[in-house]
Amino acid sequence: MLVNSGIPTASKTVFAAKSPLTMGFGRAVAGASLGVSLKKAGYDALIIKGKSEFPTILSINNNEVSFDDGSKLWGLNIREANKELKAHYEGFATAVIGPAGEHLSKIASIDCEERQAARTGLGAVMGSKNLKAIVVKGDKEIEYADLSLLKKLIKKWSKVLKEHPASILDLKYGTAEFYEWVNLEKGVFPSRNWQQGYFQKSYDKLNISNNEKSKLDPYYWAPKYTFKNRACPGCNKPCGRIFKVNEGKYAGLEVDGLEYEVIYALGASLEIDDPEAVAYLNLICDLLGLDAISAGLTLAWAMEANEKGLLNNEEFKDLKFGNVTAAAEALKKMAYKKGEIGNLLSDGSKIASEKLGKNSSKFAMHSKGLELPAYDVRGLKGVALAFAVSVRGGCHLTGVVYGTELSGKWWKFSNVDRFSSKEKGFEVKIHEDIMTVYDILGICKFSRHMFFIEGLPELVVATTGFNTSISSLLTVGERVYNVQRAFNAREGFTRKNDTLPERVFSDPIPEGKSKGSVLTKEEFENMLNEYYAARGWSMNGIPTKAKLTALDLLDIAEEVGV
Repeated sequence: MLVNSGIPTASKTVFAAKSPLTMGFGRAVAGASLGVSLKKAGYDALIIKGKSEFPTILSINNNEVSFDDGSKLWGLNIREANKELKAHYEGFATAVIGPAGEHLSKIASIDCEERQAARTGLGAVMGSKNLKAIVVKGDKEIEYADLSLLKKLIKKWSKVLKEHPASILDLKYGTAEFYEWVNLEKGVFPSRNWQQGYFQKSYDKLNISNNEKSKLDPYYWAPKYTFKNRACPGCNKPCGRIFKVNEGKYAGLEVDGLEYEVIYALGASLEIDDPEAVAYLNLICDLLGLDAISAGLTLAWAMEANEKGLLNNEEFKDLKFGNVTAAAEALKKMAYKKGEIGNLLSDGSKIASEKLGKNSSKFAMHSKGLELPAYDVRGLKGVALAFAVSVRGGCHLTGVVYGTELSGKWWKFSNVDRFSSKEKGFEVKIHEDIMTVYDILGICKFSRHMFFIEGLPELVVATTGFNTSISSLLTVGERVYNVQRAFNAREGFTRKNDTLPERVFSDPIPEGKSKGSVLTKEEFENMLNEYYAARGWSMNGIPTKAKLTALDLLDIAEEVGV
């Protein structure tokens, strides 16, 4: 709604479809120009149905829409395809898939000019339609209800966001700024496929008292490798950066990163603490169109399975923790579904563990098929619930509960005990509703502690003229979230799908500040009960007719309500 309005951080491009990875609601988001261009072309949403008979480029130039032959782009990696697109579609914003999407990998991403809409495998959805790329150009003027008020709000919030302490740290160090804090002070940064709760191999060889930094810590690498900062469209607090290697083995490498989740998925999870090597693996994922989180955690699962002697094929012999070369080769095979490695790993850890068997699902770190992000839920009980109940699977951004749990406070929440399972149901429910409002408005969730929800009603008034309030926005968030949950219910999801890997329930964190923390089944079931009650759903996790009717979702109430 606010995309291209000038409000800082309102630049999110959202892709949604039934996820081929989870078989439920799929959503992938990027701070990208495509959504801005689509808005300027006069569209609020684009719905794509059916399948082309040949590789296709969907081109939108204001009111002109065409389906162009994309055969020459099929097989090209992301940068190669974008170079060709920019040469033929001057001034267009682009979204493109790589070989992973073409080969229908269920962890395939969509690239928006080197910003990735990566999660839930929606690159495979484009691939299944033979849709190589979407290109959009628009130059229409957008009418706003109160342009004078909007300009005042842009000035106000630009100042707030630019001067906020978090923005200053983001500018210097990016999204991984709190890497050391999560590792050492909290002990909830999973490594070695969640066998450990902090990156033990990296930190144990450092002299912490002498202030030595892990090489994955941006306080170490950001000054050395940052070529320049990179912002999403319309953002004045750029947390993105171009990571550039000037010499050595990876000389010439440039990639947009290293993000916090990449440092986890392609670094600590694989026991790789060389930032250049992690950047290399990051670049492979970006070029071939793989979700870095899912790809990294799937590799970590395979490394552990190999370590346990469960993978006997010769092709897997070098796939071990810390082996960068083997990891890189495996990523390439995953994108092309090539060989034993590609066939086993290309669709994520859930499907791989089901194919392998041998009790390997215990350490396949996913929820609903979507691999878990970088927060060890054994020491963050509210995050455990949020990961389990998220409509899109193991997702930290559906509710963004991790910040509240780590710091103990946010918005109206205070004295939050991350080790306690009490009162988490309402906490998660409210976070999800607020963050759904952010999704609707297209605002970056890294600004959630700046706008909060109190700052949003006036933005809606200025852009649309709709007089709204905090309570009405919360209702809107709750309503949309219930629609997403009802989608999953229609597809057969119930309480049994709101769960976590067995490791979370059986293996306590072995070392670090959260040593001994584990989530018991009893705690988890109680949190689920509390959450369903807060939501007004049945104890089987299905939205009730009463709740859906109260939210004016009458047709959905009749279709899936209980």
